[in-house]
Amino acid sequence: MNEKKINDVNTKTLVGYSLGELGNQCSWYMINSYLMIFYTDIVGLAAGTISLIMLVARVWDAVNDPMMGMICDRTNTKYGRFRPYIMFAPPFLAIFNILTFTVFPLQGVTKALVCLVCYVGTGMLYTVVYTAYASLVNVISNTSEGRLKLYAGRNFGNAASQIILSAIVMPLILYFGQSDVATAKGYFWTAIVLSIAIMPFFWIVAICCKEKYTPQYMPQAAATEQKRSIGESIRTILKNDQLVLIVINTLGGTIGIMGRMSLLAYYVIYVVGSYTMIAPIYVIMNIGNLFGSLLIPRMTRTFGKRNYAFGLNILMIVSFVLMYMFPANNIMYLGIMSFLIGISNSAQGVVHGMVSDAIDYGDLKTGHKEVGLAFSFLSLAVKISTAVCGTAGVLLLAATGYVANAQQTPAAMNGINLVVNIIPAVCVAVSLIPLLFYKLNDERMAEITRQLEERNRVEA
Repeated sequence: MNEKKINDVNTKTLVGYSLGELGNQCSWYMINSYLMIFYTDIVGLAAGTISLIMLVARVWDAVNDPMMGMICDRTNTKYGRFRPYIMFAPPFLAIFNILTFTVFPLQGVTKALVCLVCYVGTGMLYTVVYTAYASLVNVISNTSEGRLKLYAGRNFGNAASQIILSAIVMPLILYFGQSDVATAKGYFWTAIVLSIAIMPFFWIVAICCKEKYTPQYMPQAAATEQKRSIGESIRTILKNDQLVLIVINTLGGTIGIMGRMSLLAYYVIYVVGSYTMIAPIYVIMNIGNLFGSLLIPRMTRTFGKRNYAFGLNILMIVSFVLMYMFPANNIMYLGIMSFLIGISNSAQGVVHGMVSDAIDYGDLKTGHKEVGLAFSFLSLAVKISTAVCGTAGVLLLAATGYVANAQQTPAAMNGINLVVNIIPAVCVAVSLIPLLFYKLNDERMAEITRQLEERNRVEA
């Protein structure tokens, strides 16, 4: 019976869902990889101002993200629960993406406020699309194996899009800016190109990924969820100890990974010593991610999700430390380390599968399936990580003696190396602690699936 359900995740659905990650990355790639250096080197914001912008944005996200998750869980339309947001939100996300990389002719507090509004607006709209997109998995497939197949496909799409974007974004910025260094014009026109690309990819998801386990198929469950208060929904999520462990793991791990990504451009430009090396290093890293994504189904069947995710994170820690220890001018060595880091980045596909398992575990434990709210907490963890990275990262960078658009001192270059490699390694190591207490292995999930099916048959 389970095999039949796995086969229900057909090629059309798998490919369609995977392509959604291209839209996802076209939206967030520049923010994740270049916003910090755009703010410091192009807009001219001070480190303290950037930290304040990140802090205010994340305080708002603490309210906005769970709220969006609950809105999704209470949506009931002819298109389903999550697909309407994937259909109609991307154009607005595209507009705010462009505004975020626009340099307005403003100064002082006004300039900072405009940057804040644009960044917060982009974050809010990204939450809408991301929450709906991530939650789709639990209404497309009803088994742990089927969902992991979708997540592996999504991770493949993530890696493929990262390869493409790593190869083209900085060259596009330099091309549109008509300069051998990044300029405001280059960032602006590149943002326009990527923002236009967001929409068709998400619309493909809406067309190919039909919801099977949505309110119209479960009217009694929908009615029950509609009657529950916001406070009850949040308390239900907090009772799900396995989900809480994954959220904490995601928070710590993402601080390390995203913090490194947000500052990696500084490392390549000022330590490696070349704008043109940004694209090759990012491409190699994402080829590794692509390779790692292909391994997910086989390796998780062999070792289990938790154990494989743990192993990938150990590989990441070792790679970061080795990256710090050896000279940045050894291009072949940088390529090998970047490839290994890319493989370890595929852990995100495994973790998303663990979240879906935790949602089913929570459904059995509490009697309520808060899909959108669960993924909004994951989104919130990612955004909190971004805030920590933005706040701490830029301050740590300043503490190294970094000076924008200038030759860095040896002490500053060593400081950048430390911030980009050693501090992320420590963060990832700490994030492994919650995984030690995660208990949803394949045997436990098979039993949970069986019990949920029996309960649903009785309620029907």
